[in-house]
Amino acid sequence: MTMDKTYRICLLPGDGIGPEVVASAAEVLCALPLAFEFSQAEIGFGAFQKLGTPLPQETLDAIRAIDAALFGAVTTPPNIEGYFSPVVRMRQTLDLYTNLRPIKSIPHPSSREGIDILIVRENSEGLYIGSERMEENGERAVTERIITRRGSERILRKAFELARAGGRQKVHVVHKANVLRQTCGLFRAVALEVARDFPDIEMKEMLVDTCAMELVRAPQQFELIVTTNLFGDILSDEACMLVGGLGVAASGNIGADAAVFEPVHGSAPTLASTGQANPLAAILAAAMLLEHIGEAVQAQRVRAAAEACMAAGEVTADMGGTLSTEEATQAVIHNLKD
Repeated sequence: MTMDKTYRICLLPGDGIGPEVVASAAEVLCALPLAFEFSQAEIGFGAFQKLGTPLPQETLDAIRAIDAALFGAVTTPPNIEGYFSPVVRMRQTLDLYTNLRPIKSIPHPSSREGIDILIVRENSEGLYIGSERMEENGERAVTERIITRRGSERILRKAFELARAGGRQKVHVVHKANVLRQTCGLFRAVALEVARDFPDIEMKEMLVDTCAMELVRAPQQFELIVTTNLFGDILSDEACMLVGGLGVAASGNIGADAAVFEPVHGSAPTLASTGQANPLAAILAAAMLLEHIGEAVQAQRVRAAAEACMAAGEVTADMGGTLSTEEATQAVIHNLKD
């Protein structure tokens, strides 16, 4: 075992099944020949009920102080005065401008073959900046979509860099510049500029509605998709259904000074404390975390162990298996040891 460094990881359990799947992912990390120092911080509706805010300043400080964070899920009930989406606020406050969603075939009947897509989503601006207002005595609602040259350039450059580093030959820049001529027009114009710095990577353009259709028709044509915030949110949820669904969908939120990794699924409050939550998405998020901190070999071991469970049917009921959350976690750990 090599433990030359101790990695500091902040756990953000959150609400519903979040604490259970984060605990599973932490168990898997502890089974590796690496040293971890775990801390824990509050986030979500439970934090709001206890502390009056779903995202305490202490949580933001804790994320800034460590190597990476592992986040579970939060409940975001509507129409609660003083409540806001802690996930969106966390991304904006920490400037986690890159959202990564790997979409890759898995050894399971629910997955189509031959798919290996990385969706790179701008994570800090667009329609999710929270600039909304009511006008005309509640008869007219307005939301602003803000796209900046700086925000576009850094996410597009990150996408081309990831393509080059991962041996991907094509980058699909997805927009709706034929209708959203100013905002998507700026995003497209910056993409054309950035692409000139990567002559080894082919840039292809696609309108977002066409991309949604093509993901269903022929997903194997895509290697890397880069797009704006809302489009990326929708397309990545659509795409994950091609390769097993939300139960195995993981994502990373990455900025210059902080990184938070999470399963994509929600808090699923009806499954909380039933032992039926699928831990694989959180475990695969932990694999992304490992890759981020420079432990690519261990990340691949975790992915291989999880995929071996899928191939053997050692999974929870949502994937056709019979295992509990803890049994599925132990099955991954058993494969790691093998």
